[in-house]
Amino acid sequence: MANTLLTPTAVTREALRILHQKSTFLGSINKQYDPSFAKDGAKIGDSLKIRLPNQYTVRSGINMAAQDTVESSTTLQVATVKGVDMAFTSQDLAMSINDFSAQFISPAMDVLAANIEADALTMIRDVYQSSNNVAAAITMANVMGGRKKLQDALAPMEGRTCLLSTNDNSLLVTALNAQFNDQKSISKQYLDGYMGHAAGLDFMETSLLNNQARGAGASYVVNGANQTGSAITVGTGTGLIDVGSIITFAGCNRVHPETKADTGILQQFVVVSTNATNATSITISPSIVITGALQNCAAAPTTTGAVTILGTASTSYGQSLVYHKDAFTFATADLPLPKGAVDFAAREVMDGISMSICRGFNIADRTFPTRIDVLYGFKTIRPQLACRLANLAGS
Repeated sequence: MANTLLTPTAVTREALRILHQKSTFLGSINKQYDPSFAKDGAKIGDSLKIRLPNQYTVRSGINMAAQDTVESSTTLQVATVKGVDMAFTSQDLAMSINDFSAQFISPAMDVLAANIEADALTMIRDVYQSSNNVAAAITMANVMGGRKKLQDALAPMEGRTCLLSTNDNSLLVTALNAQFNDQKSISKQYLDGYMGHAAGLDFMETSLLNNQARGAGASYVVNGANQTGSAITVGTGTGLIDVGSIITFAGCNRVHPETKADTGILQQFVVVSTNATNATSITISPSIVITGALQNCAAAPTTTGAVTILGTASTSYGQSLVYHKDAFTFATADLPLPKGAVDFAAREVMDGISMSICRGFNIADRTFPTRIDVLYGFKTIRPQLACRLANLAGS
């Protein structure tokens, strides 16, 4: 009989397969799965400690100058649950898995994948580098500017993606048509949104990238010499600087990540918390560090120097994203399955994503209430391996 195919495992695997295909961004970043979150007798709470790469300084001369190894880590919370709830009749379940997938599973996975991806894409606000083309349509030169940022950050060559907003894709695709004829790339189009490979980047498209708001902030200057860290005192300016805005400080250049040589290019920062309309301090990321193994700036901002905010005052701009997969991490964990009276329950893992399905039975009307759940968290781990493409705002 056809309905013998609708086993808990078959339904869960089919749902997870569809979710995986619908997840453009999640399919291109680092994913982690840890079964110990929900293991009986071995629960680890709701967070993972992720170790960051160690950094050192280089000695000049014959005399040894030993330096301590100070390991650093960041915490990723796995505490968000999103799911889809449905109810089936006995007749609905008397189908083959293909019919059941088309009618029920696929529409449910469409909306679940979109909501999880939209949630994860808020990580773009952690990205402090930008290839600036704010007042104009995206160009290939704009994309290559983003690629240069990855090169300058020493991002590995493999695993790089250019994720275009639908607006940017519509403007750029004509220029790229001739570059997407490689048969090997065409054969990889199993992933929704995959366009092709060019300039060392996998090009993909998403409708889930939003415009970046640009407040009315203007005329801010640095107020005080030798400022470092994540909070910079400013003065004289007016207007709001929106969270996610990219700014620079006069006199504060970035350095080469290994040699620490002054590049002569201003270090970019992202505003990470809302400030008052007439701000006296701006909270930024990354923190300004001017010495040691973690040095990222050649000097502190110049006192009374200008604070430049990317974009035009009170005008939003569009954005796409170039990144290496290790810039971001998405983690899922197993939700415990019920042991009581349920019709069926199953859990499956695919490519680092864990999903569970539980189905009950309502004897009054012979319906089967069903829930599909994903427990997840995400974190920007190495924002230096990503760059926004700031362009004309999409409609």
